[in-house]
Amino acid sequence: MAKYEMMFITRTDVPEEQIDKLIAQMEAMISSMDGKAEKVEKMGRRRLAYRIQRQREGYYVLFVFDGTGDTVREFERRLKVSDAVIKYMAVRVDEPLEPAPQTKPAAADTAAAEPLSFEAPAGEEAPSQS
Repeated sequence: MAKYEMMFITRTDVPEEQIDKLIAQMEAMISSMDGKAEKVEKMGRRRLAYRIQRQREGYYVLFVFDGTGDTVREFERRLKVSDAVIKYMAVRVDEPLEPAPQTKPAAADTAAAEPLSFEAPAGEEAPSQS
């Protein structure tokens, strides 16, 4: 299972109880699909960067959970049909990769230091190097 972050924004005219009910439904859906909700953070009311569905402000909610791609698709499907949600986004959070060890190519260093020379076949003159 992979770790995902899902952020969604609801309209500000939606009562807090309805937002809590939506959060509880999403947590139940994640656990029913063998996922695990690690963190649910209600970030509160904030100003939007641009208008979304004639709204200038929104109520932000962040989910961090373990699940599969099917879990994310079902989460998005449920948010899409909810009238309270105006925007959502899912992001997969991968563990940082360690950089590969750098190796020193021995043959490339010596070849780069020597100038290239061209020899023409017998009876032909060599190309000029300008």
